[in-house]
Amino acid sequence: MRFWGRTANTPAAVDRLIKKLGQGGRELTVCYEAGPCGYGLYRHLTGKRGVKCLVVAPSMTPRRPGDRVKTNRRDALKLAKLLRAEELTAVWVPDAAHEALRDVVRARSTAVSVLTRCRQHISSFLLRQGIHYVGKPWTQKHRAWLAALEFEQAAHRLLLVELLVALDQAQARRDRLTDHIRELVPSWSLVWLVEAMQALRGYDLINAVVVASELGDPRRFASPRQLMGFVGLNVSEDSSGDTVRRGHLTKTGNKRARKALVEAAWTYSRPSATTKPQAARLPAPVQQIADKARHRLSRRYRHLLARGKLKQVAIAAVARETLGFIWAIAHAAASAHQS
Repeated sequence: MRFWGRTANTPAAVDRLIKKLGQGGRELTVCYEAGPCGYGLYRHLTGKRGVKCLVVAPSMTPRRPGDRVKTNRRDALKLAKLLRAEELTAVWVPDAAHEALRDVVRARSTAVSVLTRCRQHISSFLLRQGIHYVGKPWTQKHRAWLAALEFEQAAHRLLLVELLVALDQAQARRDRLTDHIRELVPSWSLVWLVEAMQALRGYDLINAVVVASELGDPRRFASPRQLMGFVGLNVSEDSSGDTVRRGHLTKTGNKRARKALVEAAWTYSRPSATTKPQAARLPAPVQQIADKARHRLSRRYRHLLARGKLKQVAIAAVARETLGFIWAIAHAAASAHQS
């Protein structure tokens, strides 16, 4: 194993290194850990240079508990050894168009988080002042009530104005990004999947786009179990010999998709509703799968509660089974879309 030194992160420097390493007609396989720099290097190597490149998942890279020294040199040598031993797990790399839409979807998720924090700041401020609102919060009526509040201290009046301005700006940004998603989805390559997923309970346009943008095409998974593992909804296990110990969810996969799935699963805690109106426009196989999911998942939730499981545990189980129906819907919708 040889260390070739440091290389600048520029296309020209990378090309020079690849040319040097590929002398004599060597077939190269390279890798690097996924991080904030994205997939530009991957696309450069696989596209222009034709080099086999893997973007590996840092969370799945084997690490020795006793190794307390971390340097770039050590990391590079460790990745090279693990790559040669086929011990690395590659992540899925979306195409440029998919990644662009996913960035917009993630920006909206960030805007929603900022909006939630703004609301929490206002609620905390009013709680300290002993002011309570009777009714459903964060409606237009509630917003008008907030604007009409009066305080004795000038500092409190100024603070409320600033909090309301931040609230309006966060809400406007969320709404703008929502409109952008609605505009971009019809020309997206996975629009057929987004439309098919909306046949399921708990999935409107935004929630379906979030799941589809994070998972990609579910057909790339050989089975629903692999899809469940990708999202981190499988149950952890620490068994030895004849003793079987199962614990919490692994939560090692895509947390954004997992969050959207769990939020949608809460709809099955309520009585089963009738078929969604938009499902009537979908192919018959998709409607049948969605109808089966509507009955089975509601029954699954009630059954787990009857066994004494916590609501959160039952909802996680429902979210995990939902992935199986999403996998089946993707195959059915793709067949209808291609025909």
